[in-house]
Amino acid sequence: MNALLSLRNVSKRYGALCVTDDISFSVRTGETLGILGPNGAGKTTLFNLISGDTRADSGTVEFDGQEIGAMAPYRRCVAGIGRSYQVPRPFGNMTVFENLLVAATYGAALSEAEACPLCVEVLDHTGLRSKANRPAGALTLLDRKRLELARALATRPKLLLLDEIAGGLTEAETHQLVAEIGRVKQQGVTIVWIEHGVHALLALADRLLVINFGKHLAEGVPDQVMNDPEVRRVYLGLEAHA
Repeated sequence: MNALLSLRNVSKRYGALCVTDDISFSVRTGETLGILGPNGAGKTTLFNLISGDTRADSGTVEFDGQEIGAMAPYRRCVAGIGRSYQVPRPFGNMTVFENLLVAATYGAALSEAEACPLCVEVLDHTGLRSKANRPAGALTLLDRKRLELARALATRPKLLLLDEIAGGLTEAETHQLVAEIGRVKQQGVTIVWIEHGVHALLALADRLLVINFGKHLAEGVPDQVMNDPEVRRVYLGLEAHA
């Protein structure tokens, strides 16, 4: 199966600090790739390089067969890259439905007539239909996380970037959200998912990528990666003999 996303030798520096150091990896169409790493490893910067929030200093980012390093973020969204943010960013004074309508009309370049049925469908898929007319700023944390997912889905993404979308949730809430993301995966959407909670990723990821201080540390099927001695030492804080 062809790669939908490919990063080749991508680096990003902020002064003397190299946040992303010569990273290369690919994601196949329909695959779910989980990204792990300790705090400060460069995970969110990696997402910013893919979504266009940040430009790489060197290397290439290819999406759907096109090099997108110079492409503006909104054009990447229209092309099919949707993302959530670790801290939800809803339009707080707008309703949940209006938030989705903005995402569909601007992020997917749909007419209002095309956008409305899509938004209703997304509300159903994410369990937010009963809260469609509620101001986004009045939602609970779980529903704000759901809205982050819903807004990304309303852009009709080919590639969905999830940045610690389960962060701050209880175990029960995390299970609910993972189930919703599982339904997105079943629809064939390609997912790249950063999450600090390993169990959430292990539930859905086809492969794991682990980075540390901006460098590629390990990559492969989940069992292989989680049993890697260096991953256990760096990420889990376990010595190789433990």
